[in-house]
Amino acid sequence: IASHNLFEVSLALVAALDGDVLQYLQFEMLEGMANHQRRALFEICSSLLLYAPACTRDDFIHAIGYLVRRLDENTGEDNFLRHAFKLEVGSPDWERLEKLFVESYKMASTVSDAPRRTQDRREASGPLMPAEHPWHQFKNEPDTDFSLEQNSQWAEELVGRWKQQTLEQPTDLPLEIAGSEVTDDRRVVEARDPSRVGVVIGRYRQANADDVERAVACARADEDGWRDLDTAQRSAMLLEAAQQFRNARGDLMGIALAEGGKTLLESDPEVSEAIDFIEFYSRTADSFRALEGIQTRPQGVVVVVSPWNFPIAIPCGGVAAALAAGNTVILKPASDTVLTAHMLCECFWRAGVSRKTLQLLPCSGATQGQQLVSHADVDVVILTGGTDTAIAMLQAKPDLHLLAETGGKNATIVTMLSDRDLAVKNVLHSAFSHGGQKCSATSLLILEEEIFQDERFRAALCDAVQSIPVGSAWNLKNKMGPLIRPASGDLETGLKELEPGETWAVMPHFDEDNPHLVTPGVKWGTQPGSYTHMTEFFGPLLAVMKAKNLEEAIRLVNQTGYGLTSGIESLDDREQQVWTNSIRAGNLYVNRSTTGAIVLRQPFGGMGKSAFGPGIKAGGPNYVAQLMHFEDLAAPRDNCELPDPLLLELCQALAEGNSGISATELERLSATIHSYQEAMDEQYGREHDNLKLIGEDNIRRYLPIRELRIRVHPDDSDFEILARVCAARVVGCRITVSKPHDLDSPLFDALEAATQSWAGSIEFVEESDEALADLIRLQHTDRLRYASPDRVPTSIREAVIERYIYIADAPVLMHGQVELMWYVREQSVCVDYHRYG
Repeated sequence: IASHNLFEVSLALVAALDGDVLQYLQFEMLEGMANHQRRALFEICSSLLLYAPACTRDDFIHAIGYLVRRLDENTGEDNFLRHAFKLEVGSPDWERLEKLFVESYKMASTVSDAPRRTQDRREASGPLMPAEHPWHQFKNEPDTDFSLEQNSQWAEELVGRWKQQTLEQPTDLPLEIAGSEVTDDRRVVEARDPSRVGVVIGRYRQANADDVERAVACARADEDGWRDLDTAQRSAMLLEAAQQFRNARGDLMGIALAEGGKTLLESDPEVSEAIDFIEFYSRTADSFRALEGIQTRPQGVVVVVSPWNFPIAIPCGGVAAALAAGNTVILKPASDTVLTAHMLCECFWRAGVSRKTLQLLPCSGATQGQQLVSHADVDVVILTGGTDTAIAMLQAKPDLHLLAETGGKNATIVTMLSDRDLAVKNVLHSAFSHGGQKCSATSLLILEEEIFQDERFRAALCDAVQSIPVGSAWNLKNKMGPLIRPASGDLETGLKELEPGETWAVMPHFDEDNPHLVTPGVKWGTQPGSYTHMTEFFGPLLAVMKAKNLEEAIRLVNQTGYGLTSGIESLDDREQQVWTNSIRAGNLYVNRSTTGAIVLRQPFGGMGKSAFGPGIKAGGPNYVAQLMHFEDLAAPRDNCELPDPLLLELCQALAEGNSGISATELERLSATIHSYQEAMDEQYGREHDNLKLIGEDNIRRYLPIRELRIRVHPDDSDFEILARVCAARVVGCRITVSKPHDLDSPLFDALEAATQSWAGSIEFVEESDEALADLIRLQHTDRLRYASPDRVPTSIREAVIERYIYIADAPVLMHGQVELMWYVREQSVCVDYHRYG
């Protein structure tokens, strides 16, 4: 019995005496705590263990956590030791503690000793929420709890079954186009297991140029009427697809292990995320269709180009979003994980989605893949892949509607005011989970000078890295499996060569028998601006840099031009605030790992070189909107007051001046401004934490586009010009109204005069398309807002490609919830509470 509480000790003594087992009973107390109680107890029971924690002087820093915990416990209001030094029988403290003990004794029989965690993957499971629940009430699908015995057995059986199955019965996958199997000869590609050299786990056939044409024509025709289904029919099929993913969890993990080298610990959250994507996007699409005064329709044909590193969740997310918005879909999977893509398509097909609505099109990315994404009848491409891939797609088709999440050179900063042990733990997971083959992985570790020179921190980090079990993904003991392909290009250079100033803190080692297996490497002393600092390696390589202070560390992070994820380890609120306001990245993580974003909890997507498109995050409530067309049906109602008097003055000045705008248009503009303000108040101007989990903050927020250029075209209506200016004003952008030299209208003079009081937040310029293109190349703007896609010159589309600038060219709407999306960037800020509070 380990306790200083006299009531508990006495109860144990009475029970032991009643049962005549006192000789088998041992008490345990802390040395130096309430010694008078210990002496009295020793007179009754000689079997007394005194517990005295000890450490060497060199290790005393590690004892602080224990001491803090003891202080926290022993000073609690209801803790017996708090009162033990002055406790007297019959005193108010005694009576209160006695009452607490008696109450707890009476309640003891009401507490169940049955396990609370009863998940069993061997049994079927269903949805966590009713189909009618809106996205605001969303509940995430739970991952597998592998600490439970039944789930460990399930995992072992799964691995054994798939290991044998892939050897004895390799998959032979036919090619299907437009719902029919292709019987003609096609190039056959072998799918190989990266964990087992030479093992072919299956074969598939690649589409040729004619197949691409037929697939696109089928998607355009939509013979099975997916676009015409009502909301209820479409949602029912998608929710059934989510159930099919639940049923297929084990097989999806098995094929991802065999084909992609993913350990079960890495693939299991993918299945959960896939289910979340389907259920969440179905609900968010319904919410947009339910908006008053708005008519929605799908974009048309959506091509999803998916990666090999997340072969389940990412393709499923793109497919689910496109289907939820009412589009027909062609999935072009990565060539390394076609079998996994086919299995996830089977889940949709079994749920009732037709093989003409969702087509799987394995093909070469360099030839037929390029033909597919640049096809005139493809309306949207969703890409998760390299930055160079996105640029190549846009160069081939500058007016491509591309939604791309691309690479990341992600960094974690560790300051002097961090928990250094926790920093090591988080960096280890961020850098080396799935062998660092994640776009969100930390590949730069930037240490404040004191940490950089701390030999204990370096030793702890290196020891932790060297302790990672690396090997075949079929061995459940391994934390890090194989690379999808043997290291080559930048990754091979990074793993084999050092630059000036660098040393190996941990040298990587290549397996002689399997070139896919390599242990993690840590470079120490990477220099600012170097190849290692600026290059994305996409593998198990961590570069450590030194910074004089937090400000320099932030500059080093932003210098790369990427902006996907970023992390900081600091217990100081001020440092966290400075960092959060200065880092240019889509997902910010404080005192936690930089990987593992979860639907709605941490919507995912980047900035800069890490994103092409409007910056609307996957797994967030707005993602499906970019896969829909919106049209105003009626003016929105005035449901809010305008807190910005300058917008009121603008409407009054336009009404009283010589703007040429009609009274009807002014009335429409006024209602529109109110809708914009309402959307700002309720959504875009607030921080959101929908799930409110204990122990962490997961903030979704919207950042105004800093430099917005509103480009005026001769075909623009007065409303389209004024509404864009007002939307940008409501959001808080710095506005440049840009018009061609030969475009004259009384509206411009009136607008410029009416906005004189806006000071430096708006300016008016006349410039040619050529001059505008030059300004774009000089990066003098962050985003362009046109009123229609057909009014954007090709020269402007070409200019923005390599400057990672988005052209928002959707029709201008009165409804603020939709219109304001084009004036902001989404950002997720995730903060874990520290273990010491």
